[in-house]
Amino acid sequence: MKVSGLNIHPLKSGRAIRRDSVSVRRDGLVDDRRFMIVDPNGKFITQRELQVLAQVEAMPVEGGVHLVMQGNSLTAVFDAANRMHVTVWDETVDAAIADDTANGTLSGWLGRPVKLAFMDDRADRKVGAEWAGEAAPVGFADGFPVLVTTTASLADLNVTLLAKGQEPVGMDRFRTNILIENDDPWEEDFWESIEIGGIVFDLVKPCARCIMTTQDQVTGERIGGNPIQGLAEKRMSADRRVPGVLFGWNAVPRSEGTINLGDEMRVVKARQERWPMKIRG
Repeated sequence: MKVSGLNIHPLKSGRAIRRDSVSVRRDGLVDDRRFMIVDPNGKFITQRELQVLAQVEAMPVEGGVHLVMQGNSLTAVFDAANRMHVTVWDETVDAAIADDTANGTLSGWLGRPVKLAFMDDRADRKVGAEWAGEAAPVGFADGFPVLVTTTASLADLNVTLLAKGQEPVGMDRFRTNILIENDDPWEEDFWESIEIGGIVFDLVKPCARCIMTTQDQVTGERIGGNPIQGLAEKRMSADRRVPGVLFGWNAVPRSEGTINLGDEMRVVKARQERWPMKIRG
């Protein structure tokens, strides 16, 4: 098995950037989900409520980020002294905030008042102690530093979608970081720890999927196949700790380094039992 895809999402809910090589830190892939759109009170905003975020391209630059949407562009540079408390689910983060000019331009693009937050070196967020053994540092990702998915599981999902008369979907719907090329669908359920490029990743919690998987990741439109309906056939969690349909695993890096497309993936430790799923019918 080997790495066949590497992606970062500099802006939470913005477009993905494919990479041939990525640097890995304890808090995830460098530049992944370091920027986030928030409302005037600091609450995070995602494609769940603002689908047009799928059209925003973000490229980190020195001291900030360059954003492009529908032919318009801006570069936001952050002053570490300009800060506010922002929230991601139940966690509060002291984040740097863009200047009023940049925030005003973004608000015009998105059609509502927003601010742009940055997870700079002064910001700190740790999550998932109950799953990872100890709280893991993380950027603005929903829950954990890294998301791991596999090609065989996507292929199996698409077989289900086709049988239901729906269009197949691409892996971009799942906003993965590390894509593993493999042969057996859902075998990642048995991976407790994997090693890539000398870095060990613990797969600590399956990823419950939401309405964003139904959205085109270029336009934000809810079109094409519906992964939620396909996953409901065989990937509905039977464990109340993680309700809903599951695709991919949240992972925590246990060291730092670099991984590349084509790197071999090795299972370091296997689980004895698969995550429990509800049986339909």
